[in-house]
Order: sequence, then structure tokens, then C-alpha cells
Amino acid sequence: MNLPDRHISLAHGNGGRLMRELIELLFAKHLKNPTLDVQADAVTLPLERHGELLFTTDGFTVQPLEFPGGNIGSLSVHGTTNDLAVSGAIPKYLSLNAFIEEGFEVAALERIIISIAQAAKAIDVAVVAGDTKVVRRGEGGGVYLATTGIGIKTTKINLSMSQIQPGDRLLVSGPVGDHGIAVMLAREQFGLRGDLMSDAASVLPFTQALLDLPGLRFMRDPTRGGLATVAHELCRGTGLRVNLDQSAIPLRDPVVSVCDMLGYDPLYLACEGRVVAVIAADQADQALQRWQALPGGELARIIGETESNDPFVVLHTELGGSRILDELEDDPLPRIC
Repeated sequence: MNLPDRHISLAHGNGGRLMRELIELLFAKHLKNPTLDVQADAVTLPLERHGELLFTTDGFTVQPLEFPGGNIGSLSVHGTTNDLAVSGAIPKYLSLNAFIEEGFEVAALERIIISIAQAAKAIDVAVVAGDTKVVRRGEGGGVYLATTGIGIKTTKINLSMSQIQPGDRLLVSGPVGDHGIAVMLAREQFGLRGDLMSDAASVLPFTQALLDLPGLRFMRDPTRGGLATVAHELCRGTGLRVNLDQSAIPLRDPVVSVCDMLGYDPLYLACEGRVVAVIAADQADQALQRWQALPGGELARIIGETESNDPFVVLHTELGGSRILDELEDDPLPRIC
């Protein structure tokens, strides 16, 4: 049975019949799993007896809601579970809060929910709880999503900035800036169009591939603020200098072209399916080989190293010079995740 309405009304959020139908005929229909109970105030989660419980939460407000390579639904799953993955955990459960604007098309909402279900199923994650609110027309951006994730960390490896040492290598699992530019092109800003796909995806295969390497120090997904912001976080957290090799940083030609035209720096643009890893120098090549052997990891690269020096992010350019990368202040592309 399908939801009979074509658009969301305020009554779909009032706790009555229409809200029950929305939850049962859209959310529960596509997110159905043995743990989900839309009648319960809380659910019991079966968790492994050995290991650490990791917990994270996030919110998503991307515009447009649908873009090449994904939509706000798949983005919410990947964004939350990737935070668990780079922390060394295997994602297990998600909660989902949906804030829907009055007048939003039910067909578009269903596409988003189907995308959530598909992204979660692909990495064996269950959506087990949620909440739905409807806001008045003009008070929202169509749909906002908020998710909370729970994962299990079974490895004893300690991933922390405190583990990073001078001479460690920085790796990135693929080209940077794809998501930011793909979303911008989907907005058709500045009269530009293109077929670049967002990199939004699960990074779990990449994180799991390195967890048995004792020299692995730290991992992070370069979302808002991009690669440069992760480098600045490393400087602040370690007191070390981060040297980046411009010629080694993987960039797709469309990203470079758009950035050249509009004056953006791709190192500050968001990724939603990449990992930056810091690892001991003697294990960097092994880590790189593992990443490059994975689907989507062919363009992984070693892009820099840490140094016992003043804590700046220094970009060593293709021309043989160097410059300090400042910390991001203005947001070049708001609402990209």
C-alpha cells in the first residue's frame, strides 16, 4: 500500500492518522528490519559482548537535496557511518530524524528514504529508531535529516592524534573536492553544468583494510573544510608541521577546471567518501597498496608527512616553491552536507 497523499501537509506531523500513515507507508516500508519497531519508545539493540561501543551524531542540510552520485538520504547514512569507520568501528545501527517542510512532494521523500535504505543495507547497518516532524512552508529546505550512529570497535588499535610522530606519512584514499563541486554544479550556479559525480560513499572498506597495521596512527574523513582543514586539525592536535606535496594530491580535471574558473581552492572543498590516514613511514607503501587494490581506491596517494617544526600546514608546489595554507574562514560552498 502506498501513501495516498502527493504532498506533505502539517497534519502529517500532528501525531494522528496521517502521521501514522506517513511513518508506516513510507519510512517503515523501506527501512524495515527485525529491530525497527515504530510503536516502541525505545528498542533493544543486540551488541557484541566484546569490544567498545562508539557513538556519533550528525545533521544534513544539503541543497539541492538530490545531486549526481547521491541525495540527502544516502549522504546521511554515509556521513554518519563514515565517522564511526574512521574511528576504527564497524557501524551497526542508526537513528533517523526527519524534518519535512509542508508541501514537500511525497514522491521525492520516498526517493530519499529508498536511498537511505539502500545505503544502509550495502554496509549491513540497520535504521532502528527515528522521529518525524513537519514544519510550515517556508521554514525549511524541503527536508533536513539528523542521524545518530552506533558502532562496535573490536580492534585494540588506538587511533588518536596523540599517537602521531614526526616523519609519519599522510595518505588520501582518492581524489578530493568531488563532492563540493558536484553539488555546486547541480545548483547550476554561474551557468555551469557538468557530469561530475559526488564521491559520497562508505569508507568502511578503506578503514578496515588498515586496522591490522600497527603503525596506523589516525584516520579522518575530510568533509566540511576538506583536506586542508584536516591538515590544520593535525597541526593543532600534535604541534607538528604538516607538509603536503601538491603534485601528489589527486584531483579530477573537472574539479581543477571549475576551481580555476571560480577561484576556489580544491583543498578546502568537502569530500564525502574519502579517508585521510596518518601512518608510520615504514608502513605507508603497504597501506597505499591495500587502498589502491580496493574498488574506488585506484587513485589513492601518499600526499605528505609530519615534521618536527613550527605547526603550520605547508604546501610544496609543483613549481618547486612552498606556501603556508591558512585555516578556512569563509565557507565557499554552504550547505553541501
